[in-house]
Amino acid sequence: MNKTSLDSEDILSDSLDMLYDHRPITFSAAGTPFAFMVDKCPIQHNHIPACMHSVVISLQTPDTYAAHWALHASSIWVASIYLANHLQELHLEDHLINSTPQSEKIQLLELGASAGLPSITIAKLFGDRLRDAARRIFITTTDYPDDRLIRTLADNVAANGVATLCRVVPYAWGSDVSPLLWRGAEGGFDVIIAADTIWNPDLHEILIDSLKNTLKKSPTSRVHLVVGLHTGRYTIQSFLDKVILAGFELDGLCERESIGSGERKWEVSRNGEDEKERRKWIVWIQLKWNREALKVQI
Repeated sequence: MNKTSLDSEDILSDSLDMLYDHRPITFSAAGTPFAFMVDKCPIQHNHIPACMHSVVISLQTPDTYAAHWALHASSIWVASIYLANHLQELHLEDHLINSTPQSEKIQLLELGASAGLPSITIAKLFGDRLRDAARRIFITTTDYPDDRLIRTLADNVAANGVATLCRVVPYAWGSDVSPLLWRGAEGGFDVIIAADTIWNPDLHEILIDSLKNTLKKSPTSRVHLVVGLHTGRYTIQSFLDKVILAGFELDGLCERESIGSGERKWEVSRNGEDEKERRKWIVWIQLKWNREALKVQI
């Protein structure tokens, strides 16, 4: 897969990468268009039809009110692009195929969606290419209740023709989750995704609280967090320490090249690593409930 953008800022970022090996961590700017092309369906399974054509996801980058600039929601982040480029890592086909007749839809939640790239890409793939399976997946995509941000997110969902599969809900982490848990998701979500949402340690507790209150109490439910290293390794480790104490356990943790196929074990400290090197990597965190937490039902 690859991405294309109409914004001159992205052309400059690409040039910096080629000339100086300086990887950008964001693409696009507030209020500008962004296009993402899916060349082939990344979800391959005997029960799922193969992709026959490419799909372009067309987005508008949100522009929040000035009071909410600290959210950093007015860019398309590398972690979001990486997640949309590696949907096979979510193993959604397993959730679809293992669902029961009583479970009409697999429920997926995105937190901190910004422009909604991962959610919309999933909905577009399942809606356009997996028509039978599409009736069995439903996506709730969320971000902070800033009117401009939520309006742009909703417009992006509508513009890509996935409103029947993907609903937009304004949601502040740590607040009442009941607006999220409806329309078949009363018991929680099978899969939760988030890209670049743990960069601020002050928000770790309320993010973890939201995960605890929205992930279905099931041994197959999963949280997938894709994060960049631009705020340092110790911020990520701090989150990992807290989330494990909260009743989760690691089901996967590794570092991946943001561009390329390199992969290595997570290390909280890497000698000699500078900012330029950190920009080349993202961290994929996969969480599940631990055994003790599964004993307590929602």
